[in-house]
Amino acid sequence: MKNKLGQNLEADNASWTFDNDVWKNFDKHINKSIPLYLLCHKLGLEISDFFLEKNSRTIDLGCSTGTFIKKLNARHNNKNLKINGYDSVKKMVQAAKNNNKNKKNISILKKDIVKDKILNNVDLITSFFTLSFVKPAHRQEVFNKIFNSLNWGGGFIFFDKVRAPDARFQDIMTQIYTNYKIDRNFSPNEILNKSKSLKGVLEPYSTRENFLFLKRAGFKDCMTIFKCITFEGFLAIK
Repeated sequence: MKNKLGQNLEADNASWTFDNDVWKNFDKHINKSIPLYLLCHKLGLEISDFFLEKNSRTIDLGCSTGTFIKKLNARHNNKNLKINGYDSVKKMVQAAKNNNKNKKNISILKKDIVKDKILNNVDLITSFFTLSFVKPAHRQEVFNKIFNSLNWGGGFIFFDKVRAPDARFQDIMTQIYTNYKIDRNFSPNEILNKSKSLKGVLEPYSTRENFLFLKRAGFKDCMTIFKCITFEGFLAIK
């Protein structure tokens, strides 16, 4: 049996992947799964006004289907932005290209943010629910790359799943999020199998740990811009 994203739910050891046909229903699924997902995009767009000027360069890490890039380009359509989208999944890259056809200022590249370099002289870097999929052993390295890629005064906006500060709070938030998904017509089997498939793939850190990643990378000015159940948004300025 497969879920709505084409994931195989029969194998107990099946790990989550963004490959196969996930791209076809990705936007619909993530909007249903993550509370206030479209608000996260809206916050990213509004904050971008403070960092993007004419001829600015911006990167969206883990751009998936390129939906946020399309919104960003439309918002700043008179600024001649140089927009780059990175994703490690070939089919997502193709979907993002199709979603941003005939836009010469937009470049969608198949890149692994752990293995590959990130462009320098960037004014804004965004990432929506991507960094917690980076293996813990490489997480700090990615934060370092992001800091080094930004111009002085550049911004880094990222949203991610986070763990609560201790076991009791984690238990409370996990149950609330499970109820949230049930209210949105995910079946108990879908919820359970999704959780199983994410073992060893999705590794969220707490709010405090995310701020420590930023601090070790070199960021001094950081704040939370969004918080809902187990999801959080951050803004850091170089």
